[in-house]
Amino acid sequence: MNTRARFLGHPVHPMLVPIPIGLFLLSLVFDLVAISGGPAALGLAAFWAILGGVCGGLVAAVFGLVDWTGIEEGTRAKRIGLLHAIGNVTVVGLFVVSWLLRLDTPNHQPTWLAIGFEIGGTALMLVAGWLGGELVDRLGVGVDIGANVNAPSSLRSTR
Repeated sequence: MNTRARFLGHPVHPMLVPIPIGLFLLSLVFDLVAISGGPAALGLAAFWAILGGVCGGLVAAVFGLVDWTGIEEGTRAKRIGLLHAIGNVTVVGLFVVSWLLRLDTPNHQPTWLAIGFEIGGTALMLVAGWLGGELVDRLGVGVDIGANVNAPSSLRSTR
């Protein structure tokens, strides 16, 4: 099944998901270092990284929704896609809570409660990411119909 949202022959959703994943993981690492006595600047950087991850996650979700609507009803892929989406929206929500918990702290420094939400979000992100991999690697969602080890470039006009 080809994805509906494509750019230069490639699906857009998988191009976007590394942004929130990287920013959320970076924020957790920065916060753990900051709360363990590291530079306060890392806590502030994590605060902004979370905001960037939330924005990136919402943009990626739009393209994921476009692709999900193209999956045939009643299939395992449709159910897995729904679980993947619910999981990732929940991840974004957990990081939003962490971000909100820091609004009133000095210099937006993390609290252990905020970090707890980040840890929960990261754990769920691993599960939701696995479900995304299941969609692509096992069920072939988003894989070009003409894909093979000797397929021509996606930039060619005819495939």
